[in-house]
Amino acid sequence: QVQLVESGGGLVQPGGSLRLSCSASGSIVTIITMGWYRQAPGSQRELVATITRGGSTNYVDSVKGRFTISRDNAKNTVYLQMNSLKPEDTAVYYCNAEIVRIGGFLPDDYWGQGTHVTVSS
Repeated sequence: QVQLVESGGGLVQPGGSLRLSCSASGSIVTIITMGWYRQAPGSQRELVATITRGGSTNYVDSVKGRFTISRDNAKNTVYLQMNSLKPEDTAVYYCNAEIVRIGGFLPDDYWGQGTHVTVSS
């Protein structure tokens, strides 16, 4: 079994910052790609950022220059530093990871439970 546990969401004023964390635990051999997605009310879930095990990153255009994704492979943890937050960043943020489990050969997709981010004055 594998679990992803997120933390760090909350309420912040426009222009403020938040740091999200997501730690994976369980029967893990290796984690390939980790990422963050978000879903605003009435909208589909969208990709925010991803990072490979080697550190290559990818961002949706709307967060480039404001958000930074990073990971600590030794801790099986991914972070999302969010700066210059805007009201349109308000959403539930979900952690995602492609994980090869003990006894497995191909990676499976895992999701965290989601953490709420609200940007409002």
